[in-house]
Amino acid sequence: MTTPQEVETLIAAALPGARVEVFDPRGTGDHFEATVRADQFRGRTLVEQHQMVYAAVKDLMASGAIHALSIKTIAPGS
Repeated sequence: MTTPQEVETLIAAALPGARVEVFDPRGTGDHFEATVRADQFRGRTLVEQHQMVYAAVKDLMASGAIHALSIKTIAPGS
Protein backbone atom coordinates (compact mmCIF):
# COMPACT_ATOMS: atom_id res chain seq x y z
CA MET A 1 0.00 0.00 0.00
CA THR A 2 1.26 3.46 -0.92
CA THR A 3 1.31 6.13 1.80
CA PRO A 4 0.57 9.83 1.44
CA GLN A 5 4.13 10.51 2.60
CA GLU A 6 5.55 8.46 -0.29
CA VAL A 7 3.50 10.46 -2.78
CA GLU A 8 4.51 13.74 -1.11
CA THR A 9 8.19 12.76 -1.29
CA LEU A 10 8.01 11.98 -5.02
CA ILE A 11 6.23 15.23 -5.86
CA ALA A 12 8.56 17.31 -3.68
CA ALA A 13 11.60 15.71 -5.32
CA ALA A 14 10.28 16.54 -8.79
CA LEU A 15 9.39 20.11 -7.82
CA PRO A 16 12.12 21.35 -5.45
CA GLY A 17 10.88 23.98 -3.03
CA ALA A 18 7.23 23.07 -3.55
CA ARG A 19 4.79 22.88 -0.65
CA VAL A 20 3.05 19.54 -0.99
CA GLU A 21 0.18 18.09 1.02
CA VAL A 22 -1.22 14.66 0.19
CA PHE A 23 -4.20 12.96 1.81
CA ASP A 24 -5.68 9.48 1.50
CA PRO A 25 -9.40 10.28 1.92
CA ARG A 26 -10.53 6.66 1.71
CA GLY A 27 -7.70 5.14 3.73
CA THR A 28 -7.16 2.56 0.98
CA GLY A 29 -3.66 3.58 -0.10
CA ASP A 30 -4.62 3.92 -3.76
CA HIS A 31 -6.76 7.09 -3.93
CA PHE A 32 -5.09 10.39 -3.06
CA GLU A 33 -5.74 14.12 -3.02
CA ALA A 34 -2.76 16.41 -3.48
CA THR A 35 -2.38 20.16 -3.10
CA VAL A 36 0.85 21.47 -4.59
CA ARG A 37 2.11 25.06 -4.44
CA ALA A 38 5.21 25.54 -6.59
CA ASP A 39 7.09 28.40 -8.23
CA GLN A 40 7.57 26.11 -11.24
CA PHE A 41 3.85 26.51 -12.04
CA ARG A 42 4.16 30.24 -12.85
CA GLY A 43 3.28 30.92 -16.47
CA ARG A 44 2.06 27.35 -17.01
CA THR A 45 -1.47 26.32 -17.89
CA LEU A 46 -3.47 24.24 -15.45
CA VAL A 47 -3.02 21.22 -17.71
CA GLU A 48 0.76 21.72 -17.75
CA GLN A 49 0.82 22.08 -13.96
CA HIS A 50 -1.08 18.83 -13.52
CA GLN A 51 1.16 17.08 -16.03
CA MET A 52 4.17 18.10 -13.94
CA VAL A 53 2.63 16.50 -10.85
CA TYR A 54 1.53 13.35 -12.70
CA ALA A 55 5.07 12.99 -14.09
CA ALA A 56 6.37 12.76 -10.52
CA VAL A 57 4.15 9.76 -9.72
CA LYS A 58 3.94 8.16 -13.17
CA ASP A 59 5.55 4.89 -12.06
CA LEU A 60 3.06 4.44 -9.22
CA MET A 61 0.20 5.25 -11.59
CA ALA A 62 1.49 2.85 -14.27
CA SER A 63 1.91 0.01 -11.77
CA GLY A 64 -1.60 0.51 -10.39
CA ALA A 65 -0.30 1.38 -6.93
CA ILE A 66 -2.17 4.67 -7.31
CA HIS A 67 -5.59 4.28 -8.84
CA ALA A 68 -6.70 7.92 -8.59
CA LEU A 69 -5.01 11.22 -7.84
CA SER A 70 -6.99 14.43 -7.44
CA ILE A 71 -4.72 17.45 -7.89
CA LYS A 72 -5.02 21.10 -6.88
CA THR A 73 -2.11 23.24 -8.05
CA ILE A 74 -1.26 26.76 -6.95
CA ALA A 75 1.24 29.10 -8.58
CA PRO A 76 2.47 31.62 -5.99
CA GLY A 77 1.34 35.12 -6.83
CA SER A 78 -1.57 33.99 -8.96
